[in-house]
Amino acid sequence: MIIVMKPKARQESIERIKNLIEENGLQAHISAGHEVTIIGVIGDKARLKEHNLAIYDEVDKIVDVTESYKLANKKFHPEPTIVKVGNVTIGGGTAVIMAGPCAVENRDQLLTTALEIKKYGAHILRGGAYKPRTSPYSFQGLEEEGLSYMKEAREITGLPVVCEVTSLEAIESAVKYVDMLQIGARNMQNFYLLKEAGKTGMPVLLKRGLSATIDEWLNAAEYIIAAGNPNVVLCERGIRTFETATRNTLDISAVPVIREKSHLPIIVDPSHAAGVRAYVKSLSMAAIAAGADGLMIETHPDPSKALSDGPQSLSFDQFEDMMAALKPLVELMGKKM
Repeated sequence: MIIVMKPKARQESIERIKNLIEENGLQAHISAGHEVTIIGVIGDKARLKEHNLAIYDEVDKIVDVTESYKLANKKFHPEPTIVKVGNVTIGGGTAVIMAGPCAVENRDQLLTTALEIKKYGAHILRGGAYKPRTSPYSFQGLEEEGLSYMKEAREITGLPVVCEVTSLEAIESAVKYVDMLQIGARNMQNFYLLKEAGKTGMPVLLKRGLSATIDEWLNAAEYIIAAGNPNVVLCERGIRTFETATRNTLDISAVPVIREKSHLPIIVDPSHAAGVRAYVKSLSMAAIAAGADGLMIETHPDPSKALSDGPQSLSFDQFEDMMAALKPLVELMGKKM
């Protein structure tokens, strides 16, 4: 449940309620807005049944929260969350563009890509050093060697970097090199991995699972936040349906639904959704129009030679064209690039 305090409630009244909650073995999560403070109660609310909280000084009302996710819930945290990744903020007035290759293949490939995407306005460099692939014989990534190239690219370009992690060992390596950890679609419900990512305190990009409902996705985010890390960005990357014309089906409705249900920022990955580079530009524009806080775009110096996901990767010329097309739409939506 949540306890809504009256406008301009005094700090001592808020502390009195918080102490009462904690004395009964529950957790109190305080969200202070411009006018109203909300106290979220996490745990067995039956422990408070002897206390009529509604009559306490400066309590406005008590609201039950029926959803299983609490910390990711907009009812607990009405103000939008802003996540800082290096010198970039996600969830504010900027449409953040993450771009780069699906897999880090070598130093030259990554550095060339980093310089090109920065030239055309990208904010964050993405790249895979650990690649969970459907086939065990596919390229699995360069691991720590790839991470070192990402760190070098950041030092040269100033772009923050994000990389997927697939295990505790990968997390322990990645935190030394990158600015943001990514939990991929296949690991969205790897609850151990979610908790370990949460313990780092680093920003986490959480992709939606291939067949996950939005509630399951938000509960996965709850694991990260409950581990003490509020810096979560959600990423819609398409879900598996009966349709075969695209690799996945981009659930564009997920953007406004998340806006309604959660305070967490949401970006869209049209590359994995489409699986076809010809559709990426249109889907990117649809995502921005729907209110997404940004995009994750796969780019490669020579997509025809990419070791991973070449068919959905944009060339640098295509990336430049897409960025030019996005700019007026982003401005129309009241944001900047």
